[in-house]
Amino acid sequence: MDRCETSMHRISRLTNKRGFTVFQAFFVTILWSSSWPIIKFGLEEIPPLIFAGMRYFVASAILLIYVFSFSKYRHEIKNLSVRWWSKLVFYGVIFYSITQGAQFLGLQYLPAITVSLLLSFTPIIVLFFANTLLKEKSNAVQFLLVIVALGGALLYFLLSPELISTQFNIVSGYMQLFISSSGSIPLNLRILGLIIVIVGVLANAFSAIIGRSINQSKEVSSVVITSVSMFIGSVILLISGLIVEGIPKLSPVSVGYILWLSIVNTALAFTLWNHAMQKLRAVEISIINNTMLFQITILAVIFLAERPSGIQWIGLVIVAISGLILPLFKTKKDETIIVVQE
Repeated sequence: MDRCETSMHRISRLTNKRGFTVFQAFFVTILWSSSWPIIKFGLEEIPPLIFAGMRYFVASAILLIYVFSFSKYRHEIKNLSVRWWSKLVFYGVIFYSITQGAQFLGLQYLPAITVSLLLSFTPIIVLFFANTLLKEKSNAVQFLLVIVALGGALLYFLLSPELISTQFNIVSGYMQLFISSSGSIPLNLRILGLIIVIVGVLANAFSAIIGRSINQSKEVSSVVITSVSMFIGSVILLISGLIVEGIPKLSPVSVGYILWLSIVNTALAFTLWNHAMQKLRAVEISIINNTMLFQITILAVIFLAERPSGIQWIGLVIVAISGLILPLFKTKKDETIIVVQE
């Protein structure tokens, strides 16, 4: 018994150390980044809205089981006012139904690196919203970094050889191990994908402002906010998917994709992330989260055989470095934690 207590005490001391918490946060970003190749594989068989809806529905169901196992959380949900239910519904629609639905749709029409690059601009749009809506003043360094990041994006998009091509191959290399037939996406669908992802980026930035307002009140636990809003958003996604896309026939592999994304990359990842946010400063969390552009790019090159050109690599590096540095210069008021690629 003493040995068991000693072991538990050592584990507790380890998990409370700052270094372990930093590792835990990085581990979560690795899980979230790995979702992108899995989503690309799954989209070969699973319609995007149903895929997103099922992922977050299963994850929210797991989180709600956890929430209802504690009396304090049950009490919180039971006593939610109409005003709070309205907030959670609105947040669920914006952050899950629109943002995540747009991400899955975008990944059907665009390379993972392109979607990731666009989503990496969420902190910049949040900065704009904070200045215009919340009257938070940014400093000159922040605006300079925004301009630099925009320049990097222009290098990626405007000087890319893909801009003048008529098709972009999305199936090659390691992806052929998972997908039976190769395909290509016409230019008009790529443009549609860009529009969808841009809408998703705007929704993601707006949801960050909403999430900040909701969490700063500290009236409701973060796990309750996450599980309830995720459940609401996922149900809307599922219903929309069933109406638009119909009922799909899923293979065991596709079911495995959904379960892995739901249990490991969403329910477990969000739990670990919330724990890390309790231990680390907002600026540290933001920097760790912004490493995902690098991670997703590497995974897309290895598993999806996406091959950015030399100019595109320069643009990606510029945007990624700007995103890593930007949180260091946040104003004292700005404590928003932005999760864009879960």
